Amino acid sequence: MIDLHTHTLLSDGELIPTELARRAEVQGFRALAMADHVDTVMVETVVPLLVQVAKDLAPAMTMTLLAGAEVTHCRPQHIARVVARARELGARIVVVHGETPAEPVLEGTNRAAIEAGCDILAHPGLLTASDARLAAERGVLLEISGRAGHSLGNGHVAQVARSAGAQVIFGSDSHAPEDLRGRRDAERVLALAGLGPEEVAAAFAAAERLVTRAVRGENST
Repeated sequence: MIDLHTHTLLSDGELIPTELARRAEVQGFRALAMADHVDTVMVETVVPLLVQVAKDLAPAMTMTLLAGAEVTHCRPQHIARVVARARELGARIVVVHGETPAEPVLEGTNRAAIEAGCDILAHPGLLTASDARLAAERGVLLEISGRAGHSLGNGHVAQVARSAGAQVIFGSDSHAPEDLRGRRDAERVLALAGLGPEEVAAAFAAAERLVTRAVRGENST
C-alpha cells in the first residue's frame, strides 16, 4: 500500500505524526506521505515540522516516510507561491486541495494547482476536460479520494482523466486511524469509480514512480 495524502494533528488530523507513521507501518504500508493542510502562513510552520519527523523516523522504519503538504483553500493567485515554498522547505510530496463538491473551494483552484506543478490534485470534483488535459501534459496526478464527501466526484474524475489521458492516483485523505485503507480497500474505491483492473494497477504504479522521484528529491515538472 502507498498512500500519499494523509493528515496529522499538525492540521486537522487526530494523530501526532509519529503515531500515524507507526499505524501505517504496522498495517504493512510501503510508503506514506504526511501532507498536512497549509496556506500562505502555515506552510512556514507545518512543513519544517513534518520534515523533521520524517528525518527522525525514516531511517528506522520498514516503509518510506515522506514529508508533504496539502495547499488548502488558498486563493488561486497564491497557489504557485505556496507550492514553491513548500518544496523549498523540504516537502517531498505537494498536494493541492482541489475543487471538491464537499467544500466551497474557489473556482480556478484546479487550474492554478496544475499550472503550479503540484504532484497531486486532490479530489478535484467537476474537473474540466481542459484541466484534465493540462494535468496530463504536466504530469500532475488526479486523485480518486477515499474520503466521504470528496469521493462524490470520483466517477467524474475517473471518466475525464481517462478521456484526457491523465493519470489518477488513490489517496485516503486520512484524518483518523480508521481512515487508513489497505491495498484491497483502495483498489475497491478505484474500481467503484469506474476504473478497470489495468487502470487500477496503473494508479499504484504512478504512486510508485512518484515515491521514487520524491526520495530522489525530484518533482513532477
